[in-house]
Amino acid sequence: MSRQGLTLRHEDLPYRPCVGVMLFNREGLVFVGKRIDQTVEGWQMPQGGIDEGETPLEAAFRELKEEIGTNNAEFLRELDEWLEYDLPAHLLGVALHGRYRGQRQKWIAMRFRGDDSEIGVATPEPEFETWKWLAIEALPRLIVPFKRDTYAKVIAAFRNLAFTAP
Repeated sequence: MSRQGLTLRHEDLPYRPCVGVMLFNREGLVFVGKRIDQTVEGWQMPQGGIDEGETPLEAAFRELKEEIGTNNAEFLRELDEWLEYDLPAHLLGVALHGRYRGQRQKWIAMRFRGDDSEIGVATPEPEFETWKWLAIEALPRLIVPFKRDTYAKVIAAFRNLAFTAP
């Protein structure tokens, strides 16, 4: 892959520090949104970059507000480890503003405390065209292949929270 005459290799680029949120509703289902951009197809849980000076938890609440219009959620658990994924070659230099090889993510589980009417993906900078609540076991079928290993680890870490009463 090249950008402006330069050959880009995964190992030449850093990982983007990022947070991901597994947001459960009261029934134990997980929020997923269908992406609107053309560079990455598929469904995903809310996620985004961690700003300078921001903790992963602060970033998680900010990302929820930016991506789904509400951050009416309670913290449940943070995954101890950081998870990394590399972009596939055809997205290198395109996705993530072309600056990163992939993402290094801190995953956080939260429980949505509000009503579905509070959720709105038509935000000032929309990332999702639509959304739904989904059984945790169904997540891997909808996720783009290069994120499936990461999602499998997140599912394994947070599975027991799906059916824990709020």
